[in-house]
This record gives sequence, structure tokens and C-alpha cells, in this order.
Amino acid sequence: MSGHGTPIPMTSRPCGPLQGEANVPGDKSISHRSLILGAMSVGETKISGLLEGEDVLDTGKAMAAFGAEVINHGGGNWSVHGVGVGGFAEPDNVIDCGNSGTGVRLIMGAMATCDITVTFTGDASLNGRPMARVTDPIALFGAQAVGRAGGRLPMTIVGAKDPTPVRYEVPMPSAQVKSAVLLAGLNAPGQTVVIEKEATRDHTERMLAGFGAEISVEQTDEGRVITLTGQPELKPQVIAVPRDPSSAAFPVCAAVITPGSDVLVPNIGLNPTRAGLFTTLREMGADLTYENEREEGGEPVADLRAKFSPDLKGIEVDPARAASMIDEYPVLSVVASFAQGETVMRGVKELRVKESDRIDAMATGLRLNGVEVDEGDDWWIVKGLGHGNVPGGATCASHLDHRIAMSFMVMGMAARSPVSVDDGSPIATSFPIFEPLMAGLGADVVRG
Repeated sequence: MSGHGTPIPMTSRPCGPLQGEANVPGDKSISHRSLILGAMSVGETKISGLLEGEDVLDTGKAMAAFGAEVINHGGGNWSVHGVGVGGFAEPDNVIDCGNSGTGVRLIMGAMATCDITVTFTGDASLNGRPMARVTDPIALFGAQAVGRAGGRLPMTIVGAKDPTPVRYEVPMPSAQVKSAVLLAGLNAPGQTVVIEKEATRDHTERMLAGFGAEISVEQTDEGRVITLTGQPELKPQVIAVPRDPSSAAFPVCAAVITPGSDVLVPNIGLNPTRAGLFTTLREMGADLTYENEREEGGEPVADLRAKFSPDLKGIEVDPARAASMIDEYPVLSVVASFAQGETVMRGVKELRVKESDRIDAMATGLRLNGVEVDEGDDWWIVKGLGHGNVPGGATCASHLDHRIAMSFMVMGMAARSPVSVDDGSPIATSFPIFEPLMAGLGADVVRG
């Protein structure tokens, strides 16, 4: 599948029990950061379990364009010979980040305090997404940005010649924005301080510390205060990427709603800033258990077992949990369709500016499949029909959004009638083995 080419219609048909082991891809967030921080280190970083979806591959190509030596050794094993903090060379060509908002925003931050000029572009979806949330804070370091109306790609960033450290309060809960500012702060003298009122995924902070940066995190009356001392020499690392909880969400949710299912997802990252979906599913009555809990590379990991859960109940999801599961709301809304009663999701306006307007895309598709949905600017309510009562039968628009496409494929596995999407090609950006993995568990997902 290609997120950049010819549309690939896909259909998911009702299936029997999902059984077996789901070896989902490596964590996308950690994969992006491994390549970027490896490129900003001095020496060779070795990475195993890298997610080889298009989003991450595009980040690898970008790091090579900046002068790092990026080598694919096969089987998810990669190495990056870095150029050091502030060592990025000016690329010869435009940097194409494909479908990845994470990739482009983190890379913009990493290059913003280097004395280079870089032009960024992406696919139609990425080129419609807001970049001001990153270009505003990197301007404080001295970088300049020129893009299309509304702060959209294609966009050229002129890096700061003499960067100055900043103190920045992130205006919305966004790990991408926080990370972009911290990466920019690496090549600024003195201390860069980032304040977030709501905690977001903390992979960047954990990994910066692992690469040898001087970084501290303190909870104060202002919020979560992160202080980074600039211009360190980052030390190369050996990184084993845990499996992606956002990818695990799809076989896990499919198992929970498909009768007779019992699926084990090994080596899942359970960073508390990422595991909100699993907590929410348990509150709804899902049969989820953690086995072999352990820590790998500073990240909590476990094997996650998910079983069919016929008595799911609608709940009000804690809005404080939104940042820890923002990418999982689309597939949660599918599970909510099979629960009894209303599932209320608030504080989720960030969903409006993802690869698509995910609230609108899911609400429209759910309604087409016979599920009632109410929505507002930063909330939506799914009125569950209970197990066995979701009609299905519709074709939904994926809007070039991998998570929308996979969510409706999950729905089709347990609905009364098949569910289709107009284009499943974007799935390759984050979960290139989705089709064979789900087929191996017993799902019936076909193209065309």
C-alpha cells in the first residue's frame, strides 16, 4: 500500500473469532525520535524494531538529506551515524514528509536553530494541516518561516544564525509542539524551558536524557516544567523500539468486539502518557490483562491479552486522559458503537486538526453504518447499540487518514454487514502489515 498513490478501496466482512499473536510494528513516536536524535548525536546509534512505515521512512530520508548516514540493515535493524547537535547540512532538495505531522514538526524543530534553509512539503493531507503551532515558537529562537496562507505547507524555514534560548508555554496539549521546541533548544545556548499545563507523551524527554542531554522535569503550579540545557554532545545509543500501542489499538479493539476472540499482543509499550485507551477500555468492561510486565530502555513494556467482551458499557471518558490517547479516539468510537449506552468524549478538539478532521470523519461514517452520533467543537457522543446490533453495510471516506481507514476495518469485523472505505492506502504510513496481521488472526479484509 502507498499513502501517496492510487486509492485502494478496502472492505472488512464479519468474521469468526480472532485468535493468536499480533506482532504489531514498532512504536512510531519512538521510531521518529530514534532517527532524529541519532542524527544529532556524534557516532553510531543502532536501532532494532524500527517501524518501517512510510512516515518513519520519510524521516529517515530527511536525516540523510541533512548529512547523517542512515543505513537499513534489514528486519527493522537500522543504524544512524550522526553529525552532532547543530551539524545539519543544508539539503539539496525539498524535504517531503509524506503524511506525517509528527515527522515534519519534529524535523522543523531540530533544524530551526541550525544556519540552514529548508523547504518542506507533504501529501495533500499534510499540506492542509496547521504549522503555525510550531513555526510560532521556533520564531522565538530566531528562525523564520514562509509558507502558504494559513501557515500551511509547502513551507520554507530559515534557521536561526544566532539562536537564543526560550521559555515557552505550550498553548495546547501537543507532544509534537513540545518536542519541536525541545529539539530546537538543543542548539541554543543556555536553558530552554517548556511548560505544559497537561502532560503529553514524554518520549522526547526520556530519550533526550538517554542520549546524554541535561534535562529536568518538575511539576509546579504553572504545570509540567521541562528545562533543557543547550549545546550538549549527544551520545549515540542502542535502542530497542517497543511495539506501538497506537497500532496495537486495532487488533485489541477488534478482539474486544468480535465474539470468541482471544488475542495476545507482545512487547507493547505502556508508557503512562500513551496507555489511556487501555485504561478506558477496561472502564467500559473490556477483558484486557497485562502479562510479563517489565521495563526496556526506560519504557514500561508488557504483553497485552485482549478477549471478547460482550457486556461493554458506555462511559464518560476522563477529559484529562485525552492527551494520552488522542490518536485512539477513532477506534474507541467504534468500540463505543458496540457498547450499551452513551460514550462521551470531551476535550478532544485536537482531533479536528489531525490527518483529517477525525471527529467529522468518524461521526459521518458511524452514522452511515447506523450508529447515532452527536458532536461539537471539542466533544462527541457515540450512542452505542450493544453487541450484535451495529448494522454496518456502508462505504466510508478515509480522508487520506490511516486511523480512519483502520477503524472502519475494525468495525466491519463485528457489524452485521461488511464495512468499506474508499481508500485504504494511507494505512501504509503507520501500519504497513495491517492486512496480513489481521488476516493471520482470522479477519476478512479484502481490497476492492
